[in-house]
Amino acid sequence: MTPITEVEGRRLALSNLEKVIHPATGTTKGEILHYYATAAPCLLPHLLNRPLSFLRYPDGPDGQLFFTKNPPPGTPSWVKTVSVPRSEDKNARQVMVQDLPSLMWAANLVVEFHTPQWQADAPAVADRLVLDLDPGAPATVVECCRVALWLRERLAEDGLDAYAKTSGAKGMHLYVPLEPAPSERVQAYAKQLAVEAEEELPALVVHRMTKALRPGKVFVDHSQNNAAKTTAAPYTLRARREPAVSAPVTWEEVESCGDPAQLTFLMADMAPRLQDYGDLLAPLLDPERAGPLP
Repeated sequence: MTPITEVEGRRLALSNLEKVIHPATGTTKGEILHYYATAAPCLLPHLLNRPLSFLRYPDGPDGQLFFTKNPPPGTPSWVKTVSVPRSEDKNARQVMVQDLPSLMWAANLVVEFHTPQWQADAPAVADRLVLDLDPGAPATVVECCRVALWLRERLAEDGLDAYAKTSGAKGMHLYVPLEPAPSERVQAYAKQLAVEAEEELPALVVHRMTKALRPGKVFVDHSQNNAAKTTAAPYTLRARREPAVSAPVTWEEVESCGDPAQLTFLMADMAPRLQDYGDLLAPLLDPERAGPLP
């Protein structure tokens, strides 16, 4: 029998709580739901008012993985959705996770949370820039850290502050809070940064996605600033054999990283980190920290 749980006045059917989702650690769906309930005060502000895409992995990373933007079948009427017209579907809608009940409902589906760089009330007008640093083997997150430090200094020259998090996979994400600007312009600036990084660090950086160029280098992916694309949200779990988290990190951790294990954070690591640091990406939510796009 599926247990019914009440969350802030909403009744939720939470299913298969003993099912193992992350096989390397035996992490169950119930433990995942507990993680999201604990992380909610820091996670929810980064989801608020953003149409979500979900990467679903209900049978774990070794099962079927599928990406969806449409509200899943059976979405409760109290889960907010918003119109996000697409070329193939002018009537398309997407879910917005605005509160704890919505978060727990979505987490029960076993998903990665992915967000655009714009909010629902200003489509294709970005309030942040993101650079996805993706290492090509044998490069690792250690090389990503070197690139991140260069990009941080370069952004500072333009009066912009950068904040880092692990991707929860192999690489890193850099975020920059912006005064709202058209996504097209933000993406063009992000590409300019990637090109400059390759010019300054040719042995380390590539700005094109071509796989033949990437072994041993860090691909600075600027494309996720495209209004149609999304990035794994801060604090989301990733569909991997271990319950890896896309975890905000300090610049001191970036500077001192000499081994990928130093910037690998699992679900169990997050409660003490949140207690010690709070939300390291809180400046992204503060309009006073946003800088103008050059």
